[in-house]
Amino acid sequence: MPIRVLLVIFSLLWATTSQSQENSMVMLKKVVIDPGHGGRDPGALSADRKVKEKDITLSVSLKLGDLIKRSYPDIEVIFTRKTDVFIELDKRTEIANKNKADLFISIHVNAATARAATGSETFVMGADKSSSNFEVTMLENSVIMMEGEDYATRYEGFDPNNPESYIIFTLLQNAHLEQSLEMASLVQKHFNNGPIKVSRGIKQGPLLVLWKTSMPSVLIELGFISNPLDFKILNNHANHDKFASLIFNAFKEYKQIYDKDYSNGESTALKKVIPQSESKSTQDTSLKKVRKESETHYRIQIMAVNKILRSNSPDLKGRDANYIKMGNLYKYTIGEYPTIDMAKKELGSIRKDFPQAFIILVKDGTIVPLN
Repeated sequence: MPIRVLLVIFSLLWATTSQSQENSMVMLKKVVIDPGHGGRDPGALSADRKVKEKDITLSVSLKLGDLIKRSYPDIEVIFTRKTDVFIELDKRTEIANKNKADLFISIHVNAATARAATGSETFVMGADKSSSNFEVTMLENSVIMMEGEDYATRYEGFDPNNPESYIIFTLLQNAHLEQSLEMASLVQKHFNNGPIKVSRGIKQGPLLVLWKTSMPSVLIELGFISNPLDFKILNNHANHDKFASLIFNAFKEYKQIYDKDYSNGESTALKKVIPQSESKSTQDTSLKKVRKESETHYRIQIMAVNKILRSNSPDLKGRDANYIKMGNLYKYTIGEYPTIDMAKKELGSIRKDFPQAFIILVKDGTIVPLN
């Protein structure tokens, strides 16, 4: 299938996904845990090829699920697999979507040609051009070639070994990116106290297993089976309990934030980013003016962060931006458009600076669902 046809398909997919930006606000009730690989797909292998990624991920996943079940009996824990079986990547996503899960956690073990590579990292869905991230995403996505000769049809022409195929992911907007980043940051925070001390941080990558999930989703790489020190830790079953406990602690903290922010629908009025040099009286006047806005209009969201940015922050790339505070996040937006068509006209230009930008609907200073 030509790349230009793929671009059209993914543009349509983006439009559908963007409209689900603000789902109904409910308590976290369902979590899907996805042990990476399985069955005829062993995943990454140790140097002697005796220790398999699929066994480590299943062990940690089952322990994590048990911790959640014991601590939160009301939460339904769903596994994409509980035994050593092969599950296609799109089936894993389908399990999460059909069950209307509130969180998707995929657990993996890393590998690299450079044996010195070490540490844990957590991925969320997105486009990233760094070579190290690309190596991981190609490795994880290559499993689709085990799914039969029709994999190209099932994944709409995607070729995991063709770098050009990854261009299409720049068009995708994950409506749950900020929540996914929240969970990812908590995982990495708790991993700082884990058996593998090196943190490689939070990454974005075009991972097929996260592609079509309709909920916050993360992919956790516990460590490098290709690194002698990491391997020794990963192969120790006592450490599987430690990994599970650390991910559970992140889940517990995420649940508290999720329940507080979204079950109550906590949100504050739209606020203008005001240069620090302006006087207090000017700030007060400007804020009052913005807070009086009651007309429904469209904006383009460029990012969600956990702190207020300076007006001259390099993160804003010189753009005139406003923010809406929702829970612990500040959602930065550009423009005010009376119609969605006007917002769409500006979206392409804004995406040159912010590839993840998408359209939101604002009413009385708060974000409301796009119909």
